[in-house]
Amino acid sequence: MRDAILLAFVAFCLLATLRYPFVGLIAWAWFTLMTPHQAAYGVFGVPLNLVIASVALAAYVISGEVAKFRFDLLTSLITIFAGWLVLSQLFSLDPEHSAGYFDRFIKTLIFVVLCAQMASSKLRFNMLVWMLVLGIGFFAAKGGLFTFMTFGEHRVQGLAQTVLEDNNHFGIAVASILPLILYLRGEAARPWLKHGLLALFCLSIVAIIGTHSRGAFIALGAFGGVLWFFSKRKLAILAGLALLLIPTVAFMPAKWTERMSTIGEATQDESFMGRVDAWVINYKLAKENPLTGAGLRNSYEEQIAFAVDPRRAQSAKAAHSIYFEILGGAGFVGLAIYLSIFVVAWLSAWSVYRQRNHPELAPWKANFAHYAQMSIVVFAVGGASTSMEMWTGYLMVIALIAALMKVTPEDMTEPGFAIHAIRSRNWRRKKRLAAMVGAERA
Repeated sequence: MRDAILLAFVAFCLLATLRYPFVGLIAWAWFTLMTPHQAAYGVFGVPLNLVIASVALAAYVISGEVAKFRFDLLTSLITIFAGWLVLSQLFSLDPEHSAGYFDRFIKTLIFVVLCAQMASSKLRFNMLVWMLVLGIGFFAAKGGLFTFMTFGEHRVQGLAQTVLEDNNHFGIAVASILPLILYLRGEAARPWLKHGLLALFCLSIVAIIGTHSRGAFIALGAFGGVLWFFSKRKLAILAGLALLLIPTVAFMPAKWTERMSTIGEATQDESFMGRVDAWVINYKLAKENPLTGAGLRNSYEEQIAFAVDPRRAQSAKAAHSIYFEILGGAGFVGLAIYLSIFVVAWLSAWSVYRQRNHPELAPWKANFAHYAQMSIVVFAVGGASTSMEMWTGYLMVIALIAALMKVTPEDMTEPGFAIHAIRSRNWRRKKRLAAMVGAERA
């Protein structure tokens, strides 16, 4: 039954995509962030995401929307970075091993470039934000409730067989969307929606604590810090966070407190020192291959690690750092391009936010830029301890920043799918009203 419902919905999305390519992009985002096919059985393993992506790309080209493609600075940097990954794969020390990671990363970059180009109206823009928030927030809400139900005894994990399955990855992903929840809450017009987003915000914080992840807890601290720093109501922010965090932390078991207390004793922690070994291996691989690196995640291969550091070769594993993963995989040049994407995204958001009092700038743009800055900082801090460089979520935030200044009023010549439905409904209402007025006059 699940398979039939899912396939029917996918078929509907594909048909709608042929007329409205943006529907395909939303469906692509849904499958990327939530992998709904894993909740089914017969279609699990079927490349539905590839089918949706292919149809979305084809519709984007056939519809002529591709003619609106424009290279901005962020889109250019992402494209250059993708090109550098191609070079890295060509000169990979183990092409067969790195090929899978290369394929996944390139597909992700294609998707985010499309997000940057197709989020051309406020409706489309906010639909992508909603998809990101709900795609992660759904599991965050479940994780928060799970933490309450188990009294924090069991740690919260992400969705199995995804990049967010690991509790550390999941906690940092949730921390990264906290600012976007606040953005949507500020944009919400209905009280019930504002209350719902506030509940999601609170449950997300509980879920982060429930992951038992020290990296996620640091990312949560980074969020609290930037929220307080940028806010004009600093006392209110401190009071609100304290009101939520103190009871939640007190609710957690002693083993959670003991684990968090080891954050300041990193050099004595075996797990942390293992990460340091992996960082050293990736640095040495980049030093040996400064331009293109060793190939994505080839530092995981013991024989490759042994060639640069025999003593640490047994620690060949995930670098647990987006920066060292890119450094070892794509070299110093690749890391420089990667870091420039973060810097340019943050500065672009800052330039928009600085114009918040400009009469020609829509207030919602300044609000998004404000919260997007926070999201980038939170992920940059959390990503220092996790291998999440291929996670779609943070790249979507960067893509939305790229799209922010290009967003224009709705295109009247080709209304979006939702706009068309809304206008049709309004037209029917007007027709019924005119009929009623005519009947009264008669």
